[in-house]
Amino acid sequence: MQINDSIEGLELVYQRPATLTDTPFHYCPGCGHGVAHKLLMEVVEEMGIQENTIGVAPVGCSVFAYHYMNIDMQEAAHGRASAVATGIKRVLPDKFVFSYQGDGDLAAIGTAETIHTVNRGENILIVFINNGIYGMTGGQMAPTTLIGQITSTSPYGRDEKLIGYPLKITDMIAILPGAFYVTRQSVNTAGNVRKLKKAFQKSFEFQKLNKGTCFIEVVSNCPSGWGMTPVEANKWMEENMFPYYPLGDLKVPRTEKEKGSNNA
Repeated sequence: MQINDSIEGLELVYQRPATLTDTPFHYCPGCGHGVAHKLLMEVVEEMGIQENTIGVAPVGCSVFAYHYMNIDMQEAAHGRASAVATGIKRVLPDKFVFSYQGDGDLAAIGTAETIHTVNRGENILIVFINNGIYGMTGGQMAPTTLIGQITSTSPYGRDEKLIGYPLKITDMIAILPGAFYVTRQSVNTAGNVRKLKKAFQKSFEFQKLNKGTCFIEVVSNCPSGWGMTPVEANKWMEENMFPYYPLGDLKVPRTEKEKGSNNA
């Protein structure tokens, strides 16, 4: 429901962007997906690129993104979103193309597609939601699950001797020459929400330059999968996820002005 900004004496502080449909989110209370959706579509609206933006969503909690994002959307098989986005961008190079993927999708079955997409420097944005678990299919352990973290398939906690260590996929992406802009953000506070929105904006602006792949990790929570309230999940994320997946930029392109000043 939109707030009527014509009522005298009231100040409009928020309204649903036109780039989001009037469809209630199916996400669990406290989940970060809804905020990420909202920010992404706010940027699309504010940049005036709604008619020129194409999103790709694979299997996972974000599988119904096409119900919410009022833009051209394409469904992809599990883990194949970056490959599908590659094809779309190559056929329609003037469009703004992004994939929206979870950790079970991007960092597990889609690892190969992700690495090779970035290594080729495909001119797309990859949005990576990392909540350390398979959220949609029953709370199983994911490649990003922390050591000792309890899931439905690791009831005694993840054991690195049996399963290996949590995969820092974004750190791996950042060292690839095809990666142009790589950052890790979250939506747990108002300040971090603003930073993520800025990262989305930068990524679409960078896509105009045709310099390579933009990759944004969003460290998120999964209250249902973690068996916590939203407040407990945010606290656990801050105390456990952030130390292992620290927020901030991992790779930022240097502007021509900066290059010139360094050469002076």
